[in-house]
Amino acid sequence: MAFTVNEATVASDAVAVGVTRQRLLTKARVRDTKILLDKLTLAAGATTALDVSAQDLAWFQVLAGDAMLDGNFGGASLTDAHIVFLPPGYRGTITAGAGASVLFATVPTAGNFDPQFANDPPKFRIVDWKREPVLDSKHDARKRIYVVTPQLFGTKAIKGEMIIYPPGTEGANHHHEGAEHFMYVLKGHGTAYANEKPIPVRKGDLIYYDDFERHWLRCESKDEMAFVEFFVPGVYKTIWAPGAPICTWLPTGRDIQGNIPAREIRAHSGADAASPVDV
Repeated sequence: MAFTVNEATVASDAVAVGVTRQRLLTKARVRDTKILLDKLTLAAGATTALDVSAQDLAWFQVLAGDAMLDGNFGGASLTDAHIVFLPPGYRGTITAGAGASVLFATVPTAGNFDPQFANDPPKFRIVDWKREPVLDSKHDARKRIYVVTPQLFGTKAIKGEMIIYPPGTEGANHHHEGAEHFMYVLKGHGTAYANEKPIPVRKGDLIYYDDFERHWLRCESKDEMAFVEFFVPGVYKTIWAPGAPICTWLPTGRDIQGNIPAREIRAHSGADAASPVDV
């Protein structure tokens, strides 16, 4: 059953000096969830540990600000363009520059969702999503950018993407079989539908959909609405409601800044039901 919460209503817990955590998606909120989601806020110069167990995997996106990552796979400077995949056994720290906020997801016992997880664990990687290829919807002005895929991170336990809805655009009614998923609204506002029931949504909202739950979104903003969404497992089927237009995504040959992207993705259609494996 769909669950929504806005981060403004979620209490903050101190996890280190100058660092707070908001637990957006937990088993207390959604008993059977396969993914946990936190928002971390770091004051200028604040540091917090990032530790991933040998059975789990984690991922985070810098929402705002800048930070330095340092750990057992090396260090890197991060901005709001960066998405970081943390493999099993990762140990490190993140230190804010002038301040930072981070969306942090964990998949406990990720091997349950990827048969190759134990023998071929995913690798550490940092991706600049602003350099990733943009795909255009065939039917309207929506855009898609894949941010967590088997090609990028080497696991089928999780898949994620960023979707951009210009004013007045909406998706088609559908459901997924074989995966639960959540959306986090990065900007704008609109209406989400869960089994045809409307739910107003805005920046900072988490929207969780269970396996088999019909859903779609519509942008009600004067400006565009954008969100990231994640699926666990990362391989599943998409089933379209009768009469719904089937999403087809076309490569633009450009990144979100209009430049040649870091890689290319071929066109693909939701008519294939199974999630694409070449992204």
